[in-house]
Amino acid sequence: MRISIVGGIDRAAPVLAKTATDMGCELELHTGHTAGRGAPGLAAMIGRSDVVVIVTDINSHNAVIAARKLATSLGRRTVIVRKLGPSKLASIIGDLSAQAA
Repeated sequence: MRISIVGGIDRAAPVLAKTATDMGCELELHTGHTAGRGAPGLAAMIGRSDVVVIVTDINSHNAVIAARKLATSLGRRTVIVRKLGPSKLASIIGDLSAQAA
């Protein structure tokens, strides 16, 4: 499963990536900045994803709206969370895996 995370804290990326890899998933992150090349990068990342996790606490309002709209238009599953850490990501992956089985 390929998971995209939109928003969150950049310094958490290595821990989140390890959590996803340990659970057999690929992870891609986007800071949520939509200025300049941010919006096309967000669109490309969501296009490659199976699931899009949108973090609302550390994210711009525009990025949340853009990510939701794009994920919906591409038929990608979305999970919206206020904050995201390794344990929350593991819980999300576990829930998604159980639903797929």
